[in-house]
Amino acid sequence: MYAIVETGGKQYRVEEGAKINVELLPVENGAEVALEKVLLVDAGGDVKVGAPYVDGAKVTCEVVDRIRGPKVVIFHKWRRNDAHKKIGHRQDYTTLKIKSIQA
Repeated sequence: MYAIVETGGKQYRVEEGAKINVELLPVENGAEVALEKVLLVDAGGDVKVGAPYVDGAKVTCEVVDRIRGPKVVIFHKWRRNDAHKKIGHRQDYTTLKIKSIQA
């Protein structure tokens, strides 16, 4: 059984027991989170597709950790001006463990 959920403006394919990194959520470690924006649920061949979301479907997750992603370096150089700008960025993520999928 798997589902496709939307959180943080992105879509994720999730299964029970899997861990995913999503955009930072304002919750603490160990808390339970319910993702209710479920786009599709596949229960062994029985596929339910939402328009846009599946009614009554919910994915229950546990917050495992809050992490930071790898550093991304942004480098701008202006030719013929002897000028450049270097900026770094690290994105914050929340690691979720999928507990159950209800359709």
